[in-house]
Amino acid sequence: MDLTYQTEAGLEPNEFIDLLARSTLAERRPVGDLKTIQGMLAEADLVVTARLEGLLVGVSRALTDYNFCTYLSDLAVDEKYQRRGIGRELIRLTHEAAGLKTTLILLAAPKAREYYPHIGMTRHESCWIIPGRV
Repeated sequence: MDLTYQTEAGLEPNEFIDLLARSTLAERRPVGDLKTIQGMLAEADLVVTARLEGLLVGVSRALTDYNFCTYLSDLAVDEKYQRRGIGRELIRLTHEAAGLKTTLILLAAPKAREYYPHIGMTRHESCWIIPGRV
């Protein structure tokens, strides 16, 4: 298995959308709005990918100030390749690239809530949001 990881600032929107669908994250992302997806990729500070023989099988997309905090907005791994350590490695590489002194923050997708404690992340009880408006 030729699995490679890299920082990939120029990830193509359609390839990202395809992976979101294969990971189930598309259920909570605006995959039908190409302009928004393009903006999500263009304005991200870090995009780290996992590719198997060229096929995109995992991605992390983060916003960071490289000093204090890193918000891991998207972590997606193709369902066929889950439970192989790809998500854990994407998180590690993202945190490393942002700076290990930053606090890495993410909001778990409902289906992934049990995954994060399993890889050593600590649950934080206080989070508030103001949903986006159309």
